[in-house]
Amino acid sequence: MEPACELNTAPSGRLAFRKFLPLFDRVLVERLTAETVTKGGIMLPEKSQGKVLHATVKAVGPGSVSQKGDLQAVSVKVGEKVLLPEYGGTKVVLDDKDYFLFRDADILGKYVE
Repeated sequence: MEPACELNTAPSGRLAFRKFLPLFDRVLVERLTAETVTKGGIMLPEKSQGKVLHATVKAVGPGSVSQKGDLQAVSVKVGEKVLLPEYGGTKVVLDDKDYFLFRDADILGKYVE
């Protein structure tokens, strides 16, 4: 039996999970882990860590279709770091790991280096 989230290259050149590829303008992200230690070395309890709003894009759909029939591509690419809204998204569990699905329009921004 193959792993549920083995990575491969989709025909469009985007990296996608073998058994899961988002549809339309959906984006699959993995939230970054919360900081457990402050810069001063103080351990933070789980309750005071807060919600992590930063994530890495793991897979993207092909895009949405406009009323004229044109394909509007998704604005983020696999591997980019993005800022998520505090609420929203659909939790997806693949290979015992938590991921979240967001619409492209719901993503607040992306980090550039």
